[in-house]
Parts: sequence; C-alpha cells; structure tokens
Amino acid sequence: SPLLPFSPSPGSSRSKSHFYFIALPALFKQELQNSEAEEGGAVTLRCELTKPKAPVEWRKGDVTLYPGLKYEMKQQGCAAELVISDLELDDS
Repeated sequence: SPLLPFSPSPGSSRSKSHFYFIALPALFKQELQNSEAEEGGAVTLRCELTKPKAPVEWRKGDVTLYPGLKYEMKQQGCAAELVISDLELDDS
C-alpha cells in the first residue's frame, strides 16, 4: 500500500507536521501442504496468515479460482481454506 501523508489544514496556526501510515503486508505463517485425495473426492487446502481477515486470492497457476460448485473458500481469523470438490487429475 502507498504511504498516506496527513498534515493539518492550510492556514492552521499549528506548526506543520506529517504522519505516514504504512500498511504491512500479510505473510504466510503456515504455507500450504501437499495433500493426497482420490479422484471424484474432495480435498481441503489450508494456510495461515500473519494478519486476520487479510484478503486471500486462490489461484491455480495464472488462473484465479472463484467460489462455485467445484471450489469453496473459507476464512476465519488468520486461517484460510480452499475446498476442491469432484477432484480430477487436472486439479493437481
């Protein structure tokens, strides 16, 4: 995120000050682990982030995954999960 400067309004009798707020990025506390599942079944992939409710984008290569019949995304606190249903060889 960019730095966001803040200063008192022009013409203020106070001396001019600048404050900068820096949003720290969310990092992986626990990365995804390899999982095994059977074709036609389901698998749940989990990761843990350093910031609660940080936005998570699930991807397979360059393709962003969206919730639907095949994919279910869950997030609670710092934990994020992706459930993949009706597994096929292409899901690996």
